[in-house]
Amino acid sequence: MKLYNSLTRTKDEFVTHEPGKVGMYTCGPTVYHFAHIGNLRTYMMEDVLDKYLRYSGYEVKRVMNITDVGHLTSDGDEGEDKMLKGAKREHKTVMEIAKFYTDAFFEDCRKLNIRIPDVVEPATGCIPEFITLVQGLLDKGYAYEAGGNIYFDTSKLKRYYVFNNFDEEDLAVGVREGVEADENKRNKTDFVLWFTKSKFEDQELKWESPWGLGYPGWHIECSGISIKHLGEYLDLHCGGVDNMFPHHTNEIAQSEAYLGHPWCPQWFHVLHLNTDSGKMSKSKGQILTVSVLEEEGYDPLAYRFFCLQSHYRKSLVFSYENLDNAQSAYQKLIARVAALSNEQQPVDEEVFAQLQAKFREALDNDLNTSLAVTALYDVLKADTNDATKRALIADFDQVLGLDLIAKAEALSAPSEDEDAEQIEQMLALRTQAKKEKNWAEADRIRDELKAKGIIIEDTPQGPKWHRA
Repeated sequence: MKLYNSLTRTKDEFVTHEPGKVGMYTCGPTVYHFAHIGNLRTYMMEDVLDKYLRYSGYEVKRVMNITDVGHLTSDGDEGEDKMLKGAKREHKTVMEIAKFYTDAFFEDCRKLNIRIPDVVEPATGCIPEFITLVQGLLDKGYAYEAGGNIYFDTSKLKRYYVFNNFDEEDLAVGVREGVEADENKRNKTDFVLWFTKSKFEDQELKWESPWGLGYPGWHIECSGISIKHLGEYLDLHCGGVDNMFPHHTNEIAQSEAYLGHPWCPQWFHVLHLNTDSGKMSKSKGQILTVSVLEEEGYDPLAYRFFCLQSHYRKSLVFSYENLDNAQSAYQKLIARVAALSNEQQPVDEEVFAQLQAKFREALDNDLNTSLAVTALYDVLKADTNDATKRALIADFDQVLGLDLIAKAEALSAPSEDEDAEQIEQMLALRTQAKKEKNWAEADRIRDELKAKGIIIEDTPQGPKWHRA
């Protein structure tokens, strides 16, 4: 399997620190508001990667954080905590906000068939780990105290901008988004590891630390949670492309400074979902959620299908017209699966292997979901029996997560009323066949009903039936 590596900017052979095992970390949501469908595109593509690694035989341990403290409204360590902002907006406590939007996030994941990671850890559950990490950086000379806060000293690194070859001035936090420089910083690229009571006095969540009452910075939490659950060597780190700088850049800086060795060799970044007016974001007030799509009559899995038809490293343009086309194609796909016969036939193992190889080839090539969907359509067009096609569709859907077999069965299954009416009609035909002494026909009808799970009992009052 080859994956594009944001760190090397090349497609690299996917290798792990321990053969057959994957330590996978994905940046989770800051739970101050609903996740919009642009956020969820990233989680869906990470989900496909997670499922494909398992499908390929890897033992995966996937860890995700929940940011419920420390993420400020600016990447430059300025502005108020996003959680506090959400609490003020809704007149609730920070923990009430965190609980509500965490639950909402995982409900969206359920609707989109996104597998819940093996470990989900809120930042507020790892304060001792963050303090240990910060103290370690201070002890090693990579951090300093100024103005009541603890900062990471980027000047101590041989290389800070690890994801690109841009000039320092192009990326410096001090010139991004009109952020005013923090006068406590020795270097404008330094970032806060721990805030104390000297800043943001209205911060609701604070903990005792060696440096005073305070709370962790955003960047430190992912390093702390990753090291806690996955150890000193991480195989794969995922996230949206907007996290590449400064968040993931800072994660690498502090993690490798603390550990004293390379930390994560493979980085997987998903590009933005755009609208006609640009990147979808909460800051622009564009909160297009899964619930909104449902209210407009869309199946959430039609949105998943829409995303799968594009490569994760390409920006995807959302419009209702594009989603209409995806929903129509998805419904037609389900109808084609429903039209396949349920007749018991042997699976053609040779054809199965050939078509499965095409599916694997697509995903082994930098998780090309668009070609994987094409491989799915190739199954439906293949010159083989329907049992083989159904087996392949079920196999592929372990990764694609489109619920094709279940939705096809629901589409073709009669309602209980229709089912009961049909059974009564068949019983009447069987009774008539027995009156005519056509025992073979009567037995055929009995056997057909039995195959459907319907048991007939002949009584003096006539035949009765019940489900097995």
